[in-house]
Amino acid sequence: MRDQISPLEQTRFFHLRCLRSVRRQLGQDVTKRLVCALVLSRLDYCNVILAGLSASTLAPLQRVLRVAAQVVLDLKPRDHISCALRELHRLPISERIMYKLCFLVHKASLGQSPDYITDMLQPVAATSSRSSLRDASRGDYVVPRTNRKTADRAFSTAHRERGTSCRLN
Repeated sequence: MRDQISPLEQTRFFHLRCLRSVRRQLGQDVTKRLVCALVLSRLDYCNVILAGLSASTLAPLQRVLRVAAQVVLDLKPRDHISCALRELHRLPISERIMYKLCFLVHKASLGQSPDYITDMLQPVAATSSRSSLRDASRGDYVVPRTNRKTADRAFSTAHRERGTSCRLN
């Protein structure tokens, strides 16, 4: 996956360097919009395929988020960035991925996603052997078991991490 992440990181840094050079002439509002259009939109595009990756693998993308906040707020490299990320309402990259995954599941449960996504989700209530379980009334979905790490990252088997879930009520 590092082979896919590295070019993404390089092109995003190129755009951020270009924006940094003209940032003072643009102003904060225009810079913020350009960062969203050129950098954040590409980080969020198809980022569900990165679900379940280690923090060390996602670190380059997190670095891009931090530099983007520095460019928007015109911060120095040594300034604290966590407050800036909070001020800009930016989630860490792992939480952005989880949000996107939950959003896709929510859209699929409402029938507002393409059939190929909806077909991957199987509600617990629709499974005859599990229809009487407590999970059936909570809106949970069956998560197929796999024996491979790459299969665990697929949309149809992605599971909750660190206590977060995509449960629908």
